[in-house]
Amino acid sequence: MSFQYVNDLWDDAAAATLSPVELLARRANWLGADARVTHTGGGSVSSKLEEKDPLTGQSVQVLWVSAAEGDLRTATREDFSPFCQQKLLDLQNCRAGRKDQGAKPPGGEEMAALYPYCAFNPNARPCSMDTPLHSFLPGQHVDHTHPNAVIAIAASRRGEELTAKIFGGETAWAPWKRPGFELGLAVQEIARKNPRIKGIILGGHGLIAWDDGAKACYLRTLEIIEKAAAHIEQQYEARGGHAGAFGGARYQSIELHKRNWGLAQVLPWLRGQISRRQRFIATVQHDDRLMRFVNSKKAHDLAELGAACPDHFLRAKIKPLYVNWNPQGEDLAELKLKLGVGLEQYRKDYAHYYHDCKHLRSPAMRDANPSVILIPGLGMIAWGRDKSESRLAAEFYNAAVEVMRGAEAIDEYAGLPQQEAFDIEYGPLEEARLRQLPAEKELARQVVIVAGAGSGIGRETALRLAKEGAQVVCADLNGGAADATAKAITDQCGLGAGAAGSGVSGCGPAIGLGCDITRRGSIRAMLDQTALAYGGFDSICVTAGMAAPGDASGRIPDDQWAATFAANVTGSYLVADEAGRTWKEQGLPGNLVLTTSAGAVASRKGSLAGDISKAAASHLVRELAVELAPLTRVNGVALATVVQGSALYPRERILSLLAEHNILVAEGEATESLVKKLAQFHADRTLTQSPTAPADLAEAFFLLVSSRLSKTTGQILAVDGGLPEAFLR
Repeated sequence: MSFQYVNDLWDDAAAATLSPVELLARRANWLGADARVTHTGGGSVSSKLEEKDPLTGQSVQVLWVSAAEGDLRTATREDFSPFCQQKLLDLQNCRAGRKDQGAKPPGGEEMAALYPYCAFNPNARPCSMDTPLHSFLPGQHVDHTHPNAVIAIAASRRGEELTAKIFGGETAWAPWKRPGFELGLAVQEIARKNPRIKGIILGGHGLIAWDDGAKACYLRTLEIIEKAAAHIEQQYEARGGHAGAFGGARYQSIELHKRNWGLAQVLPWLRGQISRRQRFIATVQHDDRLMRFVNSKKAHDLAELGAACPDHFLRAKIKPLYVNWNPQGEDLAELKLKLGVGLEQYRKDYAHYYHDCKHLRSPAMRDANPSVILIPGLGMIAWGRDKSESRLAAEFYNAAVEVMRGAEAIDEYAGLPQQEAFDIEYGPLEEARLRQLPAEKELARQVVIVAGAGSGIGRETALRLAKEGAQVVCADLNGGAADATAKAITDQCGLGAGAAGSGVSGCGPAIGLGCDITRRGSIRAMLDQTALAYGGFDSICVTAGMAAPGDASGRIPDDQWAATFAANVTGSYLVADEAGRTWKEQGLPGNLVLTTSAGAVASRKGSLAGDISKAAASHLVRELAVELAPLTRVNGVALATVVQGSALYPRERILSLLAEHNILVAEGEATESLVKKLAQFHADRTLTQSPTAPADLAEAFFLLVSSRLSKTTGQILAVDGGLPEAFLR
């Protein structure tokens, strides 16, 4: 069969070189590589393999199945759990004796606690709730995926009828059941009654397909998706295609540059509104496909129905907040008013949802703010505890929109009943997943801008803050250097781009932006880009600066004098002034940390412009602490000479300074050696006798940005190795 909507990535040559478990992992990778087959973190695959029991030496059938919280895109052998297949089947006998059988028996979730006792060998990975589905079906190989095209059928009011019509009995229908043991029993019974089928559409959920060959199973999954997608697209075009989607357009998108401008004005304020209890990071999306939905006549009513697939609403919540704002007739002030009213109503609705559906032992209500906000003309804003989580929320709501598009093309979309949704959102499996999340780092949920992040102290500070969980904006006059630091942070965090085909654009844990802090317009553009990337910002570290070396006679030309003050004083003031407006809009406590100099407290020859400008910067710290209080704390880091990694010390300048201080240099001596000599010369003038490195300064910036010194403002923290004033003269 030729495929038009999904990608057939099977590679016979590659498959032939792999062991059975390695091939299982590669099959997962091929399925996960196409977002039309399954979404990030969604789906599971398995193979039933013959292996030797290490205790008895006898051959036993082992089910290798995706462990919980895996991702098919990146799965390796270590992401699969091996189970004794017979022990899993024997669990049915244990289940048969229980008295709580029915549509939603509590015993179904209790059974999950027994899965680890069926393990073939010790495995620390948590068991997937899908394990029974894979075990109880007859095929040697099983694929469970969440294709938008199939879920569109699964989320249609006439889903069972449509399954029979589209697949002609080759693929069966299973009514909605929560994922787990009971669903495993249900699909087993369907397969027993229909021995010729090798695929089942799971109502409100997804697809499961099986076969006795790994390649045959993979191709069967694709064939079912292809047939579903082809039928949907045919009906979609017959109903008017894009022009008729979701009942047609009610509003028009704002012109792109005006859209970005409007979002940049609203986002920091909005971030402050939803971050009253804990801070959130945003992902913005407004591509044409999404805007067809957001601007449509049916958008509000469909959004209110919520997502159908459990994975969708676990990431994007029971429903989004749709703001009925007219982009062609209302301004941003009216949008903020409607957002405020909408947020208040959303919190009330969520509280009602919780209290109406909760059980005696339900966990406490979680944050009641929306994870997804839809604004006609502007787009979608998704929120999460970090950039990765907000991008996932956006990706999953994109999937929900595609499901609604397909369901509305072939029938009528139907979301899950609220009680069913609640029992998943607040059920033990989701609670277990949340408990397994790593503890949040010290700067988690924080967005920090580092001005001067392209090299030296700024680069080291950016890396240090990211290590503590901050989302970092690397700003620098050299945009390429800023990008390089952002890439280093992304590599450090082990994170990359979103799923291919997800439609979600945006950045990762860091972005690089070109910015000239001596120009107000450049600063504002950088702050607006930060808002579009993350929703706002919390702290700014200004590490950018310069030191005018003077001409051959030691005289400082007028332009060098002006440039030094612009970089060291005026730039910091302009950053504070522009950022102050945004901090007030956002309404969240923040930090501003400026760079001053240990040399600014005394007089010394040869540093006239640098020392005077840094002395002014030191006083600027105190003035700004008063101006920006109480919302923003302002402090400074005073440093001595830092040679390592500094853009202020190119090789020629180092050679000149070494000669000035009568330090011997060998012909052709390596630059690294020259740096060490100059750094040690300056270190010898301090009490610690040890060179100050960029990492030492980065630690100070981290300390002042964190909450460890939450009552400290208007202060200068010296990191100079102990520089006696007498040595400065």
